[in-house]
Amino acid sequence: MTQGAGQGPAMRTETLRDFRVPVTEPAAPYAASTGMPDEAPVYGEYPAYYEDGAQAAAVPPQPGYAPQPPAPPAPPAPHHDPRQDPRHDPRPDPRQEEHPHARGQDHPHPHAHADADAEPAHTMSQGGPDEDELDGYTPTYRDLPVIGSGALGGPGDTVQVQYVPQDVAGPGPLYVVGDVHGYLDELVTELRAQGLIDSEGRWSAGNARLWFLGDFTDRGPDGIGVIDLVMRLSAEAAAAGGYCKALMGNHELLLIGAKRFGDTPVVSGAGTATFQAAWLLNGGQRTDMERLQDVHLQWMSRLDAAVLEEGHLLLHSDTTAYLDYGDSIEDVNDTIHELLNRGDVDITWDLFRKFTKRFAFRDEETGPQAVRELLDTYGGSRVVHGHSPIPYLLGEVGTEDGDESRGPEAVDGPHVYADGLAIAMDGGVTMAGKLLVVRLPLSD
Repeated sequence: MTQGAGQGPAMRTETLRDFRVPVTEPAAPYAASTGMPDEAPVYGEYPAYYEDGAQAAAVPPQPGYAPQPPAPPAPPAPHHDPRQDPRHDPRPDPRQEEHPHARGQDHPHPHAHADADAEPAHTMSQGGPDEDELDGYTPTYRDLPVIGSGALGGPGDTVQVQYVPQDVAGPGPLYVVGDVHGYLDELVTELRAQGLIDSEGRWSAGNARLWFLGDFTDRGPDGIGVIDLVMRLSAEAAAAGGYCKALMGNHELLLIGAKRFGDTPVVSGAGTATFQAAWLLNGGQRTDMERLQDVHLQWMSRLDAAVLEEGHLLLHSDTTAYLDYGDSIEDVNDTIHELLNRGDVDITWDLFRKFTKRFAFRDEETGPQAVRELLDTYGGSRVVHGHSPIPYLLGEVGTEDGDESRGPEAVDGPHVYADGLAIAMDGGVTMAGKLLVVRLPLSD
């Protein structure tokens, strides 16, 4: 169950890696009340640290892109009856038959309940390579990266990438990225430092594998810019023989809910609440909502919740709530997608509430057992997660005695805890900490 990978011919005709998105008008600013819920929320988020009115940073444009004029219409061909051709075979060509979706990946459009005639967020050209040529890889609706109009700087842009054959056998090195929360400049800096992108912001890591652990938006100045960058890197990495993928975080669910449901009331443990109020309370940026488009919502809605990579169980949240959705990673991902695509405010709120739970692994007595329960169910030898900032796990901020002698700036790498079974990756970038991009396995 992947989100983007593949091989293909080294030619610049239509290929599987051309992801054109229909041109859409920018979303109108979201005009909703800024009122807070009647009582304190219970979704466990820490206070918002962000600078009001911060200007959004621009995503580096794709160099060398130039719109191509449409090809002139071909002259009409003389009438030809294929049955008169001795080479004609009356049997149907199996290459023209539609490939069925893989198990559990035939998911409806997120807004199918409201607009059954909506165009899909991406199209796959018929000139791409056959699936049999991809060495066992079967692309599905959820696999293909969606490139939004903001990713290259103009509506309707197409990412044009060239397949670069790799001489190295096997998969490349594995990297993970902690919570970004709209800090685009810091993300670009760290990706460059690890050699994953070049000075122009292009994928430069060949067949390397890169996983984002979720929470792309809120609190920081340019969450939509972060999403656009990740979507573009997904296409570029796939063309180079690697991949760039992402998991769903609670802030993706929060942003989806705020856009879809706004001030629709939901019943929570603290009384009546709304997605709009929760989004604002947890650092929602109005500039992100103004720039949010359907392609961003569709991309977020298709993100998986869990994945197993080389013995590392990658999750967003340090919670055992994943066990509520299935006994395998595939079941968890399929169940969450199915629930989210129902478009029900209460179901979406329940998903968001469970994804905001944290600190299940922190207690010295019960934490290791909680991690082992996840590993025994889904596989792997270590859990790698974001969500809970390392300064919180270490007790460096938010302590009852107010001791701030050790600040979050002391975080310079991931935090290994719970008897060595858990790796925390949220360095606390929202509180002057560090945005972590780390290669796995760790050397400890």
